[in-house]
Amino acid sequence: MSTARAAIVRAIEATGVVAVVRLDDARVGRAVAEALSAGGVKAIEVTMTVPNAIELIAELSASLPPDVIVGAGTVVDAGTARAVIGAGARFVVGPVFRPAVIAACHELDVPAMPGCFSPSEILSAWEAGADVVKVFPATALGPGFFKDIRGPLPQVRLMPTGGVTRANAGEWIRAGAVAVGAGTALVDPTAIAEGRFDVIREYAAQFIQAVRDARLGVSVKG
Repeated sequence: MSTARAAIVRAIEATGVVAVVRLDDARVGRAVAEALSAGGVKAIEVTMTVPNAIELIAELSASLPPDVIVGAGTVVDAGTARAVIGAGARFVVGPVFRPAVIAACHELDVPAMPGCFSPSEILSAWEAGADVVKVFPATALGPGFFKDIRGPLPQVRLMPTGGVTRANAGEWIRAGAVAVGAGTALVDPTAIAEGRFDVIREYAAQFIQAVRDARLGVSVKG
């Protein structure tokens, strides 16, 4: 892994939470990103399902502080990977494993995080150069799956997405995840529709605290 890619991966691991941003209206993207950052979530994945997603990535990449890492999600082909990287995306996430996407990302020195489900897929993606393997949909698997996978494959960096909540984020970290990907449990659609970006900020802070506690070995009460 190149020095530049390794630095981005380390930064994502350090924050421990990747916010998966799916919006109906890209115009609120800046407010959402600022709320996430204020709550401590510094890795923001703008999915290709957002209207004008590439333009939003360009806007956020150019205007947010340098410690906020803007990436692209739901990337399924090499052309889109090159386009989002050209707009400023510093990491690329996919719902599925596409070797051509990994190759395109690495040509441009950007981390690739493909989506995988089975042990065979996970290992194939890792051997193809995945910087982090996104396990998706993690809802169907649970943290115990990570413990099982990391037994024979301790070298693989895993990140669950799908079904990750403020309540269970710590369980994934304790099971061996390097970070968690969080969608609606973090980027709450109702709060966004109501303009309650303070709620997004608070949820971000709760996710960050859950990850921090898990890494410090703090037990969860209740």
